Amino acid sequence: MTPEEFADRFPRLYHMADENAWPGIQRHGLLSTTALLDLFEISGKHRHALESCHRPASVPIEHRRHGRAIVRDQKPMSEGALRKCLVRMSPRRWYETLNGKVFFWLTAERLTRLLSARAYRKNAHCVLTIETLPLLRKHVDRITLSPINSGSTIYQPQPRGANTFLPIDRYPFEEWSQRRGALKAVAELAVEYSLPDARKFVIRTEKRRADQMIEVLYER
Repeated sequence: MTPEEFADRFPRLYHMADENAWPGIQRHGLLSTTALLDLFEISGKHRHALESCHRPASVPIEHRRHGRAIVRDQKPMSEGALRKCLVRMSPRRWYETLNGKVFFWLTAERLTRLLSARAYRKNAHCVLTIETLPLLRKHVDRITLSPINSGSTIYQPQPRGANTFLPIDRYPFEEWSQRRGALKAVAELAVEYSLPDARKFVIRTEKRRADQMIEVLYER
Protein backbone atom coordinates (compact mmCIF):
# COMPACT_ATOMS: atom_id res chain seq x y z
CA MET A 1 0.00 0.00 0.00
CA THR A 2 1.29 3.44 -0.94
CA PRO A 3 1.10 6.49 1.36
CA GLU A 4 -1.64 7.86 -0.89
CA GLU A 5 -3.69 4.67 -0.63
CA PHE A 6 -3.19 4.57 3.12
CA ALA A 7 -4.27 8.21 3.51
CA ASP A 8 -7.38 7.57 1.41
CA ARG A 9 -8.37 4.93 3.95
CA PHE A 10 -7.23 6.87 7.03
CA PRO A 11 -7.18 10.62 6.17
CA ARG A 12 -6.78 11.72 9.80
CA LEU A 13 -4.67 10.52 12.73
CA TYR A 14 -5.22 11.26 16.42
CA HIS A 15 -2.81 11.69 19.31
CA MET A 16 -3.72 11.99 22.99
CA ALA A 17 -1.36 13.85 25.35
CA ASP A 18 -1.38 15.43 28.80
CA GLU A 19 -3.81 18.33 29.00
CA ASN A 20 -0.97 20.88 29.35
CA ALA A 21 1.24 19.42 26.61
CA TRP A 22 0.38 21.76 23.72
CA PRO A 23 2.96 24.52 24.48
CA GLY A 24 5.72 21.89 24.69
CA ILE A 25 4.53 20.25 21.48
CA GLN A 26 4.71 23.61 19.74
CA ARG A 27 8.31 24.05 20.91
CA HIS A 28 9.69 20.53 20.54
CA GLY A 29 7.19 18.56 18.46
CA LEU A 30 5.85 15.21 19.58
CA LEU A 31 8.39 13.26 21.60
CA SER A 32 8.44 9.60 22.52
CA THR A 33 9.19 8.83 26.16
CA THR A 34 12.80 8.09 25.18
CA ALA A 35 13.13 11.40 23.32
CA LEU A 36 11.56 13.28 26.23
CA LEU A 37 13.97 11.69 28.71
CA ASP A 38 16.86 12.62 26.42
CA LEU A 39 15.66 16.22 26.22
CA PHE A 40 15.24 16.44 30.00
CA GLU A 41 18.61 14.75 30.60
CA ILE A 42 17.11 12.02 32.76
CA SER A 43 19.56 9.19 33.47
CA GLY A 44 20.44 6.42 35.91
CA LYS A 45 17.87 4.62 38.04
CA HIS A 46 15.22 7.26 37.45
CA ARG A 47 15.47 6.77 33.69
CA HIS A 48 15.44 2.99 34.00
CA ALA A 49 12.22 3.14 36.03
CA LEU A 50 10.54 5.33 33.42
CA GLU A 51 11.85 3.77 30.23
CA SER A 52 12.46 0.09 30.96
CA CYS A 53 9.74 -0.79 33.50
CA HIS A 54 5.97 -0.62 33.74
CA ARG A 55 4.57 2.82 34.69
CA PRO A 56 1.35 2.37 36.69
CA ALA A 57 0.91 6.15 36.98
CA SER A 58 1.94 9.27 35.11
CA VAL A 59 5.21 10.78 36.33
CA PRO A 60 6.13 14.49 36.25
CA ILE A 61 9.70 15.37 35.30
CA GLU A 62 11.47 18.73 35.45
CA HIS A 63 14.38 20.42 33.73
CA ARG A 64 16.11 23.70 34.54
CA ARG A 65 15.62 24.97 30.97
CA HIS A 66 12.64 23.07 29.58
CA GLY A 67 10.40 23.28 32.62
CA ARG A 68 7.93 20.53 33.47
CA ALA A 69 6.56 17.61 31.46
CA ILE A 70 4.53 14.48 32.13
CA VAL A 71 5.60 10.95 31.25
CA ARG A 72 2.27 9.25 30.64
CA ASP A 73 1.12 6.16 32.53
CA GLN A 74 0.75 2.64 31.14
CA LYS A 75 -2.38 1.73 33.06
CA PRO A 76 -3.89 -0.52 30.35
CA MET A 77 -0.87 -2.85 30.60
CA SER A 78 0.18 -5.21 33.38
CA GLU A 79 3.46 -7.10 33.46
CA GLY A 80 1.82 -10.36 34.45
CA ALA A 81 -0.43 -10.36 31.39
CA LEU A 82 2.38 -9.00 29.23
CA ARG A 83 4.66 -11.93 30.05
CA LYS A 84 1.98 -14.34 28.85
CA CYS A 85 1.56 -12.73 25.42
CA LEU A 86 5.13 -11.71 24.56
CA VAL A 87 6.82 -13.72 21.82
CA ARG A 88 10.60 -14.15 22.23
CA MET A 89 10.98 -10.78 23.96
CA SER A 90 11.46 -9.67 27.55
CA PRO A 91 9.07 -7.20 29.21
CA ARG A 92 11.94 -4.75 29.51
CA ARG A 93 12.57 -4.85 25.77
CA TRP A 94 8.86 -4.36 25.06
CA TYR A 95 8.65 -1.33 27.35
CA GLU A 96 11.71 0.17 25.66
CA THR A 97 10.22 -0.54 22.23
CA LEU A 98 6.99 1.27 23.08
CA ASN A 99 8.80 4.13 24.81
CA GLY A 100 10.82 4.76 21.66
CA LYS A 101 7.73 5.55 19.56
CA VAL A 102 5.15 8.32 19.14
CA PHE A 103 1.71 6.75 18.75
CA PHE A 104 -1.39 7.70 16.79
CA TRP A 105 -4.88 6.25 16.56
CA LEU A 106 -6.27 5.88 13.05
CA THR A 107 -9.95 6.46 13.81
CA ALA A 108 -11.88 8.87 15.99
CA GLU A 109 -13.73 5.84 17.39
CA ARG A 110 -10.56 4.37 18.91
CA LEU A 111 -9.57 7.77 20.29
CA THR A 112 -12.95 8.26 21.97
CA ARG A 113 -12.80 4.73 23.39
CA LEU A 114 -9.51 5.55 25.11
CA LEU A 115 -10.66 8.97 26.31
CA SER A 116 -13.77 7.35 27.78
CA ALA A 117 -11.95 4.46 29.47
CA ARG A 118 -12.32 4.27 33.24
CA ALA A 119 -8.69 5.27 33.85
CA TYR A 120 -8.94 8.48 31.81
CA ARG A 121 -12.56 9.65 31.56
CA LYS A 122 -12.45 12.01 34.55
CA ASN A 123 -9.40 13.92 33.37
CA ALA A 124 -8.90 16.45 30.59
CA HIS A 125 -6.51 15.59 27.76
CA CYS A 126 -4.89 17.38 24.86
CA VAL A 127 -5.99 15.81 21.56
CA LEU A 128 -4.26 16.48 18.25
CA THR A 129 -5.86 15.78 14.88
CA ILE A 130 -3.19 15.20 12.22
CA GLU A 131 -3.40 15.24 8.42
CA THR A 132 -2.18 11.82 7.34
CA LEU A 133 -0.84 12.25 3.81
CA PRO A 134 1.70 15.06 4.42
CA LEU A 135 2.98 13.18 7.47
CA LEU A 136 3.48 9.99 5.47
CA ARG A 137 5.13 11.76 2.55
CA LYS A 138 7.67 13.34 4.90
CA HIS A 139 8.29 10.52 7.39
CA VAL A 140 7.20 7.23 5.84
CA ASP A 141 10.66 5.69 6.38
CA ARG A 142 10.24 6.12 10.16
CA ILE A 143 6.64 4.93 10.38
CA THR A 144 5.41 1.50 11.40
CA LEU A 145 1.94 0.00 11.87
CA SER A 146 0.53 -2.37 14.47
CA PRO A 147 -2.58 -4.57 14.22
CA ILE A 148 -3.09 -4.42 18.00
CA ASN A 149 -3.23 -1.89 20.80
CA SER A 150 0.38 -2.49 21.74
CA GLY A 151 0.11 -0.74 25.10
CA SER A 152 -2.84 -2.74 26.41
CA THR A 153 -3.10 -6.22 27.89
CA ILE A 154 -6.77 -5.92 28.83
CA TYR A 155 -9.37 -8.32 27.43
CA GLN A 156 -7.57 -11.30 25.96
CA PRO A 157 -4.20 -9.73 25.17
CA GLN A 158 -2.90 -10.58 21.72
CA PRO A 159 0.58 -12.02 21.06
CA ARG A 160 3.22 -9.36 20.43
CA GLY A 161 6.94 -9.11 19.81
CA ALA A 162 9.57 -8.08 17.27
CA ASN A 163 7.18 -8.39 14.30
CA THR A 164 4.27 -6.44 15.78
CA PHE A 165 5.35 -3.14 14.18
CA LEU A 166 5.88 -3.29 10.42
CA PRO A 167 6.53 -0.64 7.73
CA ILE A 168 3.60 0.30 5.53
CA ASP A 169 5.02 -1.50 2.49
CA ARG A 170 5.33 -4.76 4.46
CA TYR A 171 2.12 -4.59 6.46
CA PRO A 172 -0.41 -7.37 5.63
CA PHE A 173 -3.42 -5.12 4.97
CA GLU A 174 -5.40 -7.68 3.03
CA GLU A 175 -5.01 -10.37 5.65
CA TRP A 176 -6.17 -8.09 8.45
CA SER A 177 -8.92 -6.54 6.30
CA GLN A 178 -10.39 -9.96 5.64
CA ARG A 179 -10.36 -10.76 9.34
CA ARG A 180 -11.64 -7.42 10.67
CA GLY A 181 -12.74 -5.13 7.84
CA ALA A 182 -10.78 -2.38 6.10
CA LEU A 183 -11.10 0.27 8.82
CA LYS A 184 -9.97 -2.12 11.56
CA ALA A 185 -7.03 -3.62 9.68
CA VAL A 186 -4.62 -1.31 11.53
CA ALA A 187 -4.84 -0.39 15.21
CA GLU A 188 -1.91 2.03 15.59
CA LEU A 189 0.53 4.11 13.60
CA ALA A 190 3.87 4.86 15.25
CA VAL A 191 6.72 7.24 14.42
CA GLU A 192 10.18 6.33 15.63
CA TYR A 193 11.66 8.47 18.42
CA SER A 194 10.10 11.88 17.72
CA LEU A 195 8.18 14.10 15.34
CA PRO A 196 9.87 17.49 15.74
CA ASP A 197 7.84 19.07 12.93
CA ALA A 198 4.49 17.80 14.25
CA ARG A 199 2.99 21.30 14.16
CA LYS A 200 3.13 21.25 10.33
CA PHE A 201 0.67 18.37 10.21
CA VAL A 202 -1.74 19.44 12.97
CA ILE A 203 -5.20 20.42 11.77
CA ARG A 204 -6.77 20.96 15.18
CA THR A 205 -5.82 20.77 18.84
CA GLU A 206 -8.48 20.40 21.49
CA LYS A 207 -8.73 19.98 25.24
CA ARG A 208 -11.21 17.14 25.80
CA ARG A 209 -12.70 15.14 28.63
CA ALA A 210 -14.13 11.77 27.56
CA ASP A 211 -16.31 12.54 24.52
CA GLN A 212 -16.78 16.22 25.44
CA MET A 213 -14.79 19.03 23.84
CA ILE A 214 -13.74 21.61 26.47
CA GLU A 215 -11.69 24.07 24.43
CA VAL A 216 -10.14 24.50 21.00
CA LEU A 217 -6.46 25.29 21.50
CA TYR A 218 -5.50 25.54 17.84
CA GLU A 219 -7.18 25.25 14.46
CA ARG A 220 -5.56 25.60 11.08
